[in-house]
Amino acid sequence: MSANTLAELNPNPLVQFLGKPAKDFTKNDLIRFIKEKNIQMVNFRYVGGDNRLKTMNIFINNLKHLDTVLTTGERVDGSSLFSYIEAGSSDLYVMPRFRTAFVNPFNTIPTLDILCSYFNKDGDPLASSPEYILHKAHNALKEKTGFTFETMGELEYYIISDSKELFKATDQKGYHESSPYNKWEDFRTEALQQIVRCGGSVKYAHSEVGNFSMDGLDYEQDEIEFLPVDVEESADQLLIAKWILRNLAYRRGVNVTFAPKITVGKAGSGMHIHTRLMKDDRNMMVDKNGLSDFAKRAIAGYLMLAPSLTAFGNTNPSSYLRLVPHQEAPTNICWGDRNRSVLVRVPLGWYGLSNMIKKANPLESIPEGDFSDKQTVEFRCPDGSADIYLLLAGLTVAARYGLEMPDSLEFANNTYVDVNIFSDQFKDKLHKLETLPYSCWNSAEMLEKQADIYKKYDVFSQNIIDGIVANLKRFDDKDLRAKLKDNEDEMLALVEKYFHCG
Repeated sequence: MSANTLAELNPNPLVQFLGKPAKDFTKNDLIRFIKEKNIQMVNFRYVGGDNRLKTMNIFINNLKHLDTVLTTGERVDGSSLFSYIEAGSSDLYVMPRFRTAFVNPFNTIPTLDILCSYFNKDGDPLASSPEYILHKAHNALKEKTGFTFETMGELEYYIISDSKELFKATDQKGYHESSPYNKWEDFRTEALQQIVRCGGSVKYAHSEVGNFSMDGLDYEQDEIEFLPVDVEESADQLLIAKWILRNLAYRRGVNVTFAPKITVGKAGSGMHIHTRLMKDDRNMMVDKNGLSDFAKRAIAGYLMLAPSLTAFGNTNPSSYLRLVPHQEAPTNICWGDRNRSVLVRVPLGWYGLSNMIKKANPLESIPEGDFSDKQTVEFRCPDGSADIYLLLAGLTVAARYGLEMPDSLEFANNTYVDVNIFSDQFKDKLHKLETLPYSCWNSAEMLEKQADIYKKYDVFSQNIIDGIVANLKRFDDKDLRAKLKDNEDEMLALVEKYFHCG
């Protein structure tokens, strides 16, 4: 494929200029772009223990300085970034990953940002870094199964602004609403533009169900959904997207939150993750009969580890105010087709439907090809509080575990439901299903029970598991959900405490 073809319509300025995909970027490519585009500063970015992007500003003094910093990285204080690193031995290196480079859309001077990985004093990857744990999880999957793993996130968020009385939207009826009833469509489209220019692969975006007014403020829920990419790239994209949304909100004088729950009776915000197993550029989740046995084995793995996956994907007490019955958020550990009451959903696919284009457009011919490779499997319990790297590492482990389980197909068969799980016809089976944790404390207990699965092949360490368990138990929220039930004031106080989670 020619360089021009690779760059055609790609919104990333580096891809356009270099004529190659981001995964092929080299140090010399970045130096050439910096010189040609008069870039004056490089930002190193890396994720701390609070799951937010951190920044080191490096003003370019000369070509030698630029070459050196891109070659050797820089030093940071690990004890100020991660609670488990002691001050006495806290120096870490941050090394840029060239494939993640993007032009900063907000700085007043031309700036190139690059995501970094952590290395220890010996020049080895920091074993406790969430980004490296994801890398190890993916390597283990590839080595043991021959598959690669692709994921895509659905990033839901609320925009909070001063109340506007014109064209008021119907409460909790905001799904795919258009302006002027949807007030922040222009914000959403600007976010899309910036995300794709920074290397994100976006599928689409739209307004979501949630909208309401409270105390003189309007709350409007929106969603950005990505395209499936390599799981490690997927994590980077979600982090950058959250950073972009918060910066746009700050510049417009409004607030954005990824908090799992806002108040009683209103839609919460999830961060559903779509997954697929790949081999030789083929989607192995489908075969000639529809959903493949590989997909069902992976689903079994997701369901088996679901209780402990909440330790990475639902990380503060407000997470468990969202995971309640009848709110389109999962509570029971089961799966189904196109069913939004289940934990793992198989969305509508494109099996043998290539003729729709001609039915809608009689002048078109029926295209050749199979579009079933678009099929993904959706894991629905995570929310915006997630440690994105550890969540995707956990899902990667779960996929591998499902493929290795000898009885995974039987387990998948026993946990399949084909109707709303709360319907009368399903009530006899409902009580037989396991349920998700109801608190951070309960989630920590589940992680302790299933820890050996995550530690297999040296993906997670016992120290990391112990640290996550300790952090979750520190909330001491065993009975919090019952205590806060229908108590709007106390729930609002809890939401405010964790308003900017993740």
